[in-house]
Amino acid sequence: MMIHAILADDEVLARQKLRQLLREEPEIEIVGEGASASETIDLVRATRPELLFLDIRMPGMDGFDIIGKLSVGSDSVVPRIIFTTAYDCYALRAFEIHAVDYLLKPFTFERLHAAVQRACEQIYATKQNAGRSNERRSQNASYTTRIVFKSRGRILFLPVSDIRWIGAEENYVRICTETDKHLLRETMSHLEEKLDPQMFLRVHRSAIVNLQYLKEVRTEPSGEFIVVLVNGHKIAMSRSYHARISDWLARS
Repeated sequence: MMIHAILADDEVLARQKLRQLLREEPEIEIVGEGASASETIDLVRATRPELLFLDIRMPGMDGFDIIGKLSVGSDSVVPRIIFTTAYDCYALRAFEIHAVDYLLKPFTFERLHAAVQRACEQIYATKQNAGRSNERRSQNASYTTRIVFKSRGRILFLPVSDIRWIGAEENYVRICTETDKHLLRETMSHLEEKLDPQMFLRVHRSAIVNLQYLKEVRTEPSGEFIVVLVNGHKIAMSRSYHARISDWLARS
């Protein structure tokens, strides 16, 4: 995976030296160079790099002003920052804004390499987390948000968030809301596949509950597990499904 980077320094020789050192970093691809603050801002907005090597004293404004400009607006984009400067007096401020590193000129290849590796680790971790978030959103999008069915001569569009619990009755399922009950010709397994498992949990071969209406889980004197809804309704929970509740509680 290539990491796109921009070099921002008003000194041509400084950019040339940095570019030469970065040739030894196969993961880094330089997509632009800025010699002034305005050039750097335009380049970052146009190319959206993951990494910016930024000198602090630049014509027009300093490196911190550049970061401030990049942070403004709904389409803001601030890459990971590695400062490259001849001044040591800004180091504390640099790390206060969570810069990856602060390289004092002249720096060695070893020092640059350590900074690049640290930046790569942070960038890869961010991308992996974003990928997992996108995957979860994609999975959530595949679950139904409402159930459409005929009831008493009407076609109902029932939001799944209104469902308190669902019970099996032979070849049917009974969907229970706060005020109504609806009988559908459907199987529990097929309905369970349609429902978001972060919202609905099967607690018995014949029962699925909406977790937002779950009040408590307890053991009766007889040893039977039950779940209690906020309205006081009790639903038997089989031992084989008890582990599901435990896993859900552990994640909550």
